[in-house]
Amino acid sequence: GSNQVTFHPKATKGGAYAFHVGTAGSTNLLFHCLVYPLALAGGGSLTLTGGSHVIASPSFDYVARVWAGLVKHWGFSVRFKLEAAGFFPEGGGRLWVQVEPVGAPRPIELSARSPIDRLVVRSIVGGLPLDIANRQGDTARRALNDLGVPVELDVESLPVAHSKGTAVLVTAESQGQTVAGFSSLGERRLPAEEVGRLAAKEARAWLRGTGALDEHAGDQVLLPMGLAAAGLLGAPQASRFKAHVISDHLTTHAKVLEAFLPIRVTITNDLVEVQPRAGEYTLRTE
Repeated sequence: GSNQVTFHPKATKGGAYAFHVGTAGSTNLLFHCLVYPLALAGGGSLTLTGGSHVIASPSFDYVARVWAGLVKHWGFSVRFKLEAAGFFPEGGGRLWVQVEPVGAPRPIELSARSPIDRLVVRSIVGGLPLDIANRQGDTARRALNDLGVPVELDVESLPVAHSKGTAVLVTAESQGQTVAGFSSLGERRLPAEEVGRLAAKEARAWLRGTGALDEHAGDQVLLPMGLAAAGLLGAPQASRFKAHVISDHLTTHAKVLEAFLPIRVTITNDLVEVQPRAGEYTLRTE
């Protein structure tokens, strides 16, 4: 019957931290929980053991190639080293991350989609023949070739500890900035060609729309936007972006942020705006 949450956080401290998620639990979801408080506390390093490419979470490739470039605009700078990939269900991946102290935000215009200059298909395997990565990557590339945008293919075999798996990530670039990513993971009895086809299908659906970011990036940039609007990164700064999809995840995230930060998130059609909500309470950061 509880309908209230009381939150008493302790002071955060920078430094080196290590966490073992266990089995194939997502190191990337854990990383998302840790990176912002660590950056705000002066930075440090994270060593995370678990899954790097697992279902129902962003893959390592997505975090490193889409998320990391976007959050730099709000002053968050991160360096990654994937020492071993960990695929579902065995896991065993090992990720090292250097998180820099948070810097000053640099405005980015996301209220409309800029022209897409290039698509990149990244096809990877771990513990499996490279031919599988070539097949799934080539299928994705051919499925995108008719869009009038240059398509490049990047194939790689990642080191693993004891898991095996495959993945494809299709990224879209605009003016040198990666603004969207579309992932698919290999599964037992799922042909390599189908893995590539699924990632390409998601990319094509996004390209038919008008969103400035992909659905998941839209969810993920709300938090740094909220920190900027709350004044935690300097003078309070509003941000906005044109969403691909107004998902339940996005609207729920917006309500949670409004409960914890002095901000207001307004969603009008597909335009999401995050603004300071001044004068209601003072955010203590000590």
